[in-house]
Amino acid sequence: MAKRGFFAELNYQAQQAEKRRRQQAATAYRAQAAAERDAERARKAAERARAAAARGSAAEQKAAEKEAARLHAEARMAEVEAMNGDLANEFAEIDGLLAATLEIDDYVDLDALKIIDVEHPPFEPGILATSTPPLPELVYPRQPEYHEPPAPGGLAAAFGGKKKHQDSIERAKAEHAEAIRRWHEHATAMHAQYVAEQDRHRQAEEDRLAKLAAAESMYQDECRRREAEAAEHNKRLAELINGLAFDVESAIQEYVGIVLSNSVYPEIFPVSHEHGFSLATRELALTALIPEPSAVPAVKEYKYVKAKDEITPTALPAKAQKERYASAVWQVAVRTVHEVFEADRAGKISSIALTVGVNRVSPATGQPETVPLVAVAADRETFGSFDLGNVVPHATLTHMGAALSKSPVDLTPADTSRGVRARGR
Repeated sequence: MAKRGFFAELNYQAQQAEKRRRQQAATAYRAQAAAERDAERARKAAERARAAAARGSAAEQKAAEKEAARLHAEARMAEVEAMNGDLANEFAEIDGLLAATLEIDDYVDLDALKIIDVEHPPFEPGILATSTPPLPELVYPRQPEYHEPPAPGGLAAAFGGKKKHQDSIERAKAEHAEAIRRWHEHATAMHAQYVAEQDRHRQAEEDRLAKLAAAESMYQDECRRREAEAAEHNKRLAELINGLAFDVESAIQEYVGIVLSNSVYPEIFPVSHEHGFSLATRELALTALIPEPSAVPAVKEYKYVKAKDEITPTALPAKAQKERYASAVWQVAVRTVHEVFEADRAGKISSIALTVGVNRVSPATGQPETVPLVAVAADRETFGSFDLGNVVPHATLTHMGAALSKSPVDLTPADTSRGVRARGR
């Protein structure tokens, strides 16, 4: 039998994401989240009260310890409320397996799966988009100026002043020449360093532009890959739609896979499907695999025992456990047939041979086995006359001549010795 195909898997993942979105938006989810936040706040308040008790006087410590105990109990009660909220949500989901699908149309519009516009993320080059900061303009120090010593006047000129002045001029010129030499040497070094920095700057900018070009090229490659994947997706979708129109067996089988992938079950009670379609008989052989009975909570509720500071579970009566699991099995059977027939608006499928079972390891042989809990044959016309909003699933299956397990919770196999179709006669 076939499992999920290409479009069925895509659809399944989309449905899982949508389911999570609905759960997060649901009132029950919000209430549950609030209960969990209250429990966390109370726990932290109790911790603060204990810390205060350790710092205060004897009387203050006693009062703080009393307050800490009260807050701790409050936190534990909030924790119990959150756990019971989880439990109630899980029970409601399991008890409403059939009702959940009656609220929606199971038909899948394949045209809606076509990718019209390919969404590309924006190109984000990050730091590569920023040019290398420009170098500041090179500013040389001022060239040293020559300042001739002032000529002597008066008596200083008459008594050897002129010779001394000439000596001063010679020294000043020599000092100026040395200053010019040092200045020129320094300016030359500055110029050489600036040229080297310009080379490094130019190389850094060239490297940046090369990396930016490489990043842009990679981005364009990714865009082309997404475009090609979308084109391939649409091509395969067109082939599927065309195959359905011309009664291609594999196309009908793939469409059924898409429909079944739309059937999103609660996380606590996952259901998978295997199927095969025969064009010659227009019958769909379908297997729905459900979890073992242990998947269904065996706890009725949780309670906080203050004397022991313990949260203890109250066991769900065995009768209630058996009834809930059996009800889930019958609901899955009716739901699965309904979903396929409702989705098959074109009437490609005339009948369904359904088995609902559990995969497990045989306690007798240690080998994997599938335990059938329901085996039923359904034809479109008869099943389509049922008002599923008012039926009792077990009664519906019995009316259809289904082979039913006498005790699903014990994984007692249904009697399939005469085959699925023989029982409907």
